[in-house]
Amino acid sequence: QVQLVESGGDLVQPGGSLRLSCAASHMIFSINSMNWYRQAPGKQRELVAAISNGGRTNYADSVKGRFTISRDSAKNTIYLQMNSLKPEDTAVYYCNAVVGRNTDWGQGTQVTVSS
Repeated sequence: QVQLVESGGDLVQPGGSLRLSCAASHMIFSINSMNWYRQAPGKQRELVAAISNGGRTNYADSVKGRFTISRDSAKNTIYLQMNSLKPEDTAVYYCNAVVGRNTDWGQGTQVTVSS
């Protein structure tokens, strides 16, 4: 089981930026993929960005060109750089780690975009 701890959520104005971090308890090169999801009030959890063991990345259409997922294997950490934030980006952001058939989740971090 992989323990994951997210951080970096905050209140930010529209057009602003935030960087979320997700620290894993295991060396991340042993993890098949790590992903960022978000869940807004009253909505289903949705995939925002993904990064595979090989470094391939994927993004939801709604965040392409604004968000960037990256990783630092030495720190067992992935990041989500979020630029040009919009009110509709407001949500709890979760990271998860997929190892074989197992998926582990962090506790989430709140991002609020509001003036």
